[in-house]
Amino acid sequence: MPTLKLIVFAGLVSIVAAQQWGQICQGNPTNEIRGCDSYGCGHYNAARKGSKGKHLAVDVVCRDGSEVRAPFSGIITKVRGDFHIGINVDGVQIRGEEFCVKLMFVQIAFQIKNGRVRRGEVIGTMQNMQQMFPGIISHIHVENCDHSDPTPNLGGGQIVRPRPPFPPRPPVPPPEPIRPPLPPQQVGWSAVCAGNPSNKIRGCDNYGCGYYHAPRKHGKGKHTGVDVECHDGATVFAPFSGRLSGPVRPFNNGNAIDNGIQITGVEFCVKLLAIKPYTYSGHVTKGQRIGTMLPMQKVFPGIISHIHVENCDGSDPTFQLTNGQQNQQGQGT
Repeated sequence: MPTLKLIVFAGLVSIVAAQQWGQICQGNPTNEIRGCDSYGCGHYNAARKGSKGKHLAVDVVCRDGSEVRAPFSGIITKVRGDFHIGINVDGVQIRGEEFCVKLMFVQIAFQIKNGRVRRGEVIGTMQNMQQMFPGIISHIHVENCDHSDPTPNLGGGQIVRPRPPFPPRPPVPPPEPIRPPLPPQQVGWSAVCAGNPSNKIRGCDNYGCGYYHAPRKHGKGKHTGVDVECHDGATVFAPFSGRLSGPVRPFNNGNAIDNGIQITGVEFCVKLLAIKPYTYSGHVTKGQRIGTMLPMQKVFPGIISHIHVENCDGSDPTFQLTNGQQNQQGQGT
């Protein structure tokens, strides 16, 4: 009988261990959950301010710009969500054999697309939460698709009770071929403009502000790029290696700054606007001269002259431009 009890206990331990998810954020191997700050608390069912109900998720601590990994294997898709801040935030959904979860405030890696990912695979980077919520404990919002509590799976040490089955899943496509390992991720881009080695971002002037998602006048929506300060006529450099294409016409009216270029690399794709490229095709290397800044003062007198830097997928390029230095951002009002 003691032998039988030992076998049963060992089997139970194996089942519990199998339910535990892997590390989600770089630098947080135990999936530590956000405590409380001026914005609220990160545990499941925490109260929300302004009678907004309960927090039907768990916030896993994660520094802005950190690598994000898949907690389990499954099919990944890109999603967006509104977190009561007037804008949508990026995220992913992963549906596996036993679990389905949404990870929000995650910028999906350029090379991932939709498809199958393996447990522990890098799937993206943590977004710039401090820009949205200054002073908050930066975190990934981890939400089960059925709104149940993911705490035990994150490492809470509790036995996970079986959950009701998910709705029928669509047919799973055949496994994709195993991708070859990618080169190490480029975190920081090189200087874009001569005289601005740190890619200082334009602050605010009479025409608006240069940070990502800054509001635009007359109800024209949000700023979908970042404005890097650059004197008219200054030399412009490639922020990373890639292939050129263009021209890109931001205004389509032929004014003095209606020109630009697109650079597509292994991990990134970006548009640099208000520049005169030397050429619109071919391959360039990181830091190579690619053109000159156009005369922005001629079109917008008194503005802080700048290069408009816009990711091809509309995501925030601030972290790559500033190499993670948050104090580079201009502050809007």
